[in-house]
Amino acid sequence: MKPYQTVPIAECHEPLVQIPDHFFKINPHPYIALGAPYGDQSPFFVRQGILERLQKSQIYLQTLHPNYQIAIFDAYRPIPVQQFMVDYSFAQLAASKGLPIDNLTELQKDLLMTEVIKFWAVPSNDPQMPPPHSTGAAIDVTLFNAELNTELLNMGSPIDEISDRSLPDYFASSSHPQAFAFHRDRQLLNAVMTHSGFARHPNEWWHFSYGDQLWAWISNKNLAIYGRANSAC
Repeated sequence: MKPYQTVPIAECHEPLVQIPDHFFKINPHPYIALGAPYGDQSPFFVRQGILERLQKSQIYLQTLHPNYQIAIFDAYRPIPVQQFMVDYSFAQLAASKGLPIDNLTELQKDLLMTEVIKFWAVPSNDPQMPPPHSTGAAIDVTLFNAELNTELLNMGSPIDEISDRSLPDYFASSSHPQAFAFHRDRQLLNAVMTHSGFARHPNEWWHFSYGDQLWAWISNKNLAIYGRANSAC
């Protein structure tokens, strides 16, 4: 159990709604491309209140950088997709360390999973401990420069990288010009998202949420208002 999973949920029953096409969505969706089992569900859904906050963040971003847009990497994630991605990430991490996935010791499994769940929520079916993305309240985003022919900004590490480079302030103390730019752009993304009330994941520069258990825990709130969401079509 992660610390935030102890926060009680007072579900507000707000509906899931589609993120409009005027937002830049990374397509093809990376998890669908891997074969994640969405079925007839869509990753580009969020709760109504999350969409309103996302729109507010987009407007604020364009007052600071008129050519920049928020790019949507991922949003709603059904529990089977969460399980698929945890399993996939576990296998990829094992392969990167030269460890045969079918011949791991229990200690190796535990060490690998400890690394994985630093970045991935446990795909629990317990309604009191939903993964953040399964609530429709969490969203993975980056920045996009519309002036440079649909170019995503280089933020210093790809989304979902299981390494310390994904920590929001990893580049904060570096004096290298490129590292300075990475930190500056991560700070910009954080500023525009927190402007509308989102909280950033402590370990992930790209993950923001509002109203779920993680948000409540980071924000010192007594209750979360979004539990596990109904399916999005």
